[in-house]
Amino acid sequence: MTVQRRLDRKLAAIRAGEDARSDFILADAKDADMAFGVTAAGPVPGADVSAGVARAGQHKTRAAFLEDMRALVRADLLDILLTSAANGEVLAREGMAGEGLGDEVTLAVRANDTTDIWNPRGGTYPTIASQHFRTVDLPSIAPFCDLVLYSVTFNNDLDHDVAALNAYREFRSEAADLGIQHFLEVFNPNAPVGLAPAQVGGFVNDSIMRCLAGVTSAHRPAFLKMAFNGSDAVAELVEHDPGLIVGILGGSAGTTRDTFELLAQGQAAGAKVALFGRKIQRAESQLDLVRLMRAVLDGEQAPEAAVRAYHESLAAAGIAPQRALEADLQVTDPTLQG
Repeated sequence: MTVQRRLDRKLAAIRAGEDARSDFILADAKDADMAFGVTAAGPVPGADVSAGVARAGQHKTRAAFLEDMRALVRADLLDILLTSAANGEVLAREGMAGEGLGDEVTLAVRANDTTDIWNPRGGTYPTIASQHFRTVDLPSIAPFCDLVLYSVTFNNDLDHDVAALNAYREFRSEAADLGIQHFLEVFNPNAPVGLAPAQVGGFVNDSIMRCLAGVTSAHRPAFLKMAFNGSDAVAELVEHDPGLIVGILGGSAGTTRDTFELLAQGQAAGAKVALFGRKIQRAESQLDLVRLMRAVLDGEQAPEAAVRAYHESLAAAGIAPQRALEADLQVTDPTLQG
């Protein structure tokens, strides 16, 4: 890839060890339609979706989901916008017409949809050991996208893990032949065999390095996307191989304090990328949240102060918060409390 987009410039600075706080890479993971389907964009404000039944008017539409993406791109707050192939194609076509994606935002597409992300209402797939699956046809996205996300899930189950690794090897070769780069998402085990919770961070770190030890530079991922298993786990991976760019995923929505705290702790541990989905999509004001995420990363706001600033922005815009300020100031994610 020619060093020209903001993402490319930041990656070059990180690889050279010359990055500043402002070079931290921020991505919005708007690919939830490949996991949740109709409910991906979130409920319409005020809708009661607790029953999980199909009713018109309860969830934001695909058109609204796309408009959320356009608004964030227009605000120029992101380095990467990750989408499904179908939505990425729509935005890329608009970009060719001078609308939609800007020159500085890199479009990325989710290249595979392993079964552990399948999350239809009433479904049980996420509880069953992940199996590799890929809906996307890489040649069909190559004309409009040169960066994709590929995910794997290791469960300490030999047959499943071997199948996942074989599928990843085949994908790497195909992507390289098409001139498509990828970043690698490694989920925590979704149906682990013989793993205690305290062992997950070490198991994931070892699995990543063991997997990539056999991959030469032409096929290596541009960076990682992984769960935050605590500052020590992130720091261990960064220390072991400084050439590996570590990114953290956002997970469930949580409180606004969880969002800012995850950024701060991840950055302090050595992560260089944050790829948040539901934490952004389920926010009352996505633009205000992402603006303050950037402020936290740049050292302009501490997490607690950023929560207070977010609520002030909601009040100024006349938007009712989902939680009272005091509740939203709480750190509720156990991995951030240690």
